[in-house]
Amino acid sequence: MSLQTQVMEKMKAAMKAKDTVALESLRAIKSAILLEQTSGGSGGELSEVEETKLVQKLVKQRKDSAAIFTEQGREDLAEPELAQAAIIEQFLPEQLTEEEIEKVVVQTIDSIGAQGMKDMGKVMGMVSKELAGQADGKTISTIVKNKLS
Repeated sequence: MSLQTQVMEKMKAAMKAKDTVALESLRAIKSAILLEQTSGGSGGELSEVEETKLVQKLVKQRKDSAAIFTEQGREDLAEPELAQAAIIEQFLPEQLTEEEIEKVVVQTIDSIGAQGMKDMGKVMGMVSKELAGQADGKTISTIVKNKLS
């Protein structure tokens, strides 16, 4: 089932339940999908990889906004952002633990023979491609830095 179909089903349920936070989050996903489909390069349909990237982007936006609001002492604005992020995350594949990410990073470093921070770009590229949608880029970056330094 495509992401768009899943979102529409959840939207119907959220409308019936009168869940405004869920409805707002789902509408944001639907809007982003429609924008992506109508943009010049996509050709109408999104691949599963593009859908995952889109959902990751929406989650990251919400979490970044919440972090900024928290820094400024605006918990009243941070809470809805985090609630929306939690709802949107339901559409992402199962996230890996740090230990699982670390195993992939170590395997990648060994396989390409990375020798320090100068090889970070190579390692990040390969690991990010392998773990697409299953891990946050920030977490991957932190683990790669720790292993290469």
